[in-house]
Amino acid sequence: MADKRDYYEVLGVNKGASEDEIKKAYRKLAKKYHPDANPGNKEAEQKFKELGEAYEVLSDSQKKARYDQFGHAAFDPSSGMGGAGFTDFDMGDLGDIFGSMFGGFGFGGGNPRRSGPRRGNDIHVNIQISFKESIFGGKKEVSVPVTDECDTCHGTGAKPGTYAETCKKCNGTGQERVTQQSFLGVVQSLRTCSACGGTGKQIKDPCTTCKGAGKVRKQKTFEITIPAGIDSGQTIRLSGKGDIGEKGGGYGDLLVTIYVESDKTFKRKGLNLYCEVPITFVQAALGDEITIKTMYGEQKYNIKAGTQPETVITLKGAGAPRLRNEKSKGDLIVTLKVQIPTSLTVRQKELLKEFYGETEAPKETQEEPHKEEKKKKFSDYFKKS
Repeated sequence: MADKRDYYEVLGVNKGASEDEIKKAYRKLAKKYHPDANPGNKEAEQKFKELGEAYEVLSDSQKKARYDQFGHAAFDPSSGMGGAGFTDFDMGDLGDIFGSMFGGFGFGGGNPRRSGPRRGNDIHVNIQISFKESIFGGKKEVSVPVTDECDTCHGTGAKPGTYAETCKKCNGTGQERVTQQSFLGVVQSLRTCSACGGTGKQIKDPCTTCKGAGKVRKQKTFEITIPAGIDSGQTIRLSGKGDIGEKGGGYGDLLVTIYVESDKTFKRKGLNLYCEVPITFVQAALGDEITIKTMYGEQKYNIKAGTQPETVITLKGAGAPRLRNEKSKGDLIVTLKVQIPTSLTVRQKELLKEFYGETEAPKETQEEPHKEEKKKKFSDYFKKS
């Protein structure tokens, strides 16, 4: 026993170290020297084994007390103190540490996740709808591949007329206990049954349609209700229309993400719709009643005389409806685009000069009846051109 290093020295802690300090030190060093992190390194393997021995003693209050009193002799069978060697470690606490630090590494102590009922996978699909459908809603059909129960065996996996038997290796538990001999000693652990794959059942005569799986891939078509006001990128969920679950677990969901086609007239931001309406410079200067196209039909609007280019007007309630509340709508934001003619006739130019000459003359020299007559004549002339 003279060649053994002091256990406190092995873990790099003081003799009065607390249980948490010992555990923390062991975690750090075990991770550093673990064989899986140092493949083929015999020195690291030896240090890891040394760490295991030290921690096995110092983490147990009774063994630690004996070690503090007698040193390594407390566990030497030849010392006459009745000590036990380290052939079979108590791996309960060590197994928890290995599991948390190294994802198991095959060391025992912890139980694997039991294979109970598990919900099926969700299915994701994208569809495109028109701008009009996004405003008013509608119906769409979508065809998707799903995993569902086999129609031949009705999910049993066994050929019709036969049945699945309880697995003899695990007695229906879906787990088997494995004993391994390692450099740390004898280790026991639970793992998924190798005979039945964790199902607890064995099928001697499998279904020819699903090959014993109990489920197959199918193409299914579902009708989707598009709610009025849905926007691009939003998702509709159809509960229970996804893949079948495991061991009686429920079906997953079908998630349909909507993408809206662009529109030539309207743009959407939130609940508001945006569009541009062209008007002539005569309408802008003199004012006029125009017709504006909305998603809900045409709407009359009176332009004020002297309307400037890029004037923005708002038509309340002519925007997109709010989801699940169609009575609440956004607005239609209209930008008036004044169109300036690119070519004028001689007569049009003369009328423009005459018009602007009159508008610059003193008000007292202008005779209203004569002015209104010319204004109408001017407007009618340009409307015809």
